[in-house]
Amino acid sequence: MAIDYSQLPLGKQTAYCDRYDPALLVAVPRAQTRHALPGDALTLPFCGHDAWTGYELSWLGHNGKPQAATLLLQYDARTPAIVESKSLKLYLNSFNQTPADSAVALQALIQHDVGNIVGGTVQAEILSAADEPRLAIRPWQDRCIDALDITIDRYEIDAGLLHCQAGEIAEQTVVSHLLRSNCPVTAQPDWASVRIHYRGQPIDEASLLRYICSFRLHQGFHEQCIERMFCDIWQQCRPERLGIEGRFTRRGGLDINPFRASHADMQATHARQLRQ
Repeated sequence: MAIDYSQLPLGKQTAYCDRYDPALLVAVPRAQTRHALPGDALTLPFCGHDAWTGYELSWLGHNGKPQAATLLLQYDARTPAIVESKSLKLYLNSFNQTPADSAVALQALIQHDVGNIVGGTVQAEILSAADEPRLAIRPWQDRCIDALDITIDRYEIDAGLLHCQAGEIAEQTVVSHLLRSNCPVTAQPDWASVRIHYRGQPIDEASLLRYICSFRLHQGFHEQCIERMFCDIWQQCRPERLGIEGRFTRRGGLDINPFRASHADMQATHARQLRQ
């Protein structure tokens, strides 16, 4: 399936509107990238969500006084579409000179507009400066595999790099900060930390780190990269349970944090990392 990105605002010179305009939002159908996932894209092996942080939300209070806050946005991974990131930035900027009765009213409006675009329920929460503890950096304390002394020579995704070790079933969580991919529209690099929790045959950690680094020249949206990683590990290593959380560094005041899991009872940490 050919993917036409020509209608997206990414990579184009754009006029920045500062008056409310929901027409700025653009959907990207998930099917455009899921057709390329290993396995049957019609029966996805994962559930999960996409969580966004908008650090540059501002509007005018009832007396014309500017307000500043942070937006938390989340919607299910099974919505028909994602919201394109630059379009969301432009949409949020359109509130800059827009009066709003309250943060609660603005929150409901954002939920409605983004929900229309992604085709599902959206959870939005606006945090003021008083909510700063909820936005604090909380580095993962799980074991990081980045210090492994290994040779890397593949920079295009290669699921064949993954393999398991013989041994008893294990339940483990590992972290890497070496995930790097590229925007499929602008080719700009995207940087992320990734947390992988699984139960199953022990995954050889050197092979896992080589696999993570093999995304380095790959072009794909954040959500697609985490889904590809989930599907490759699910097929190659056959774990009983698997959860992957990606925490991408921000661009344009937004960070995107996809979470995909094999079981609905598995939860993301929602922990902001050092580079975010």
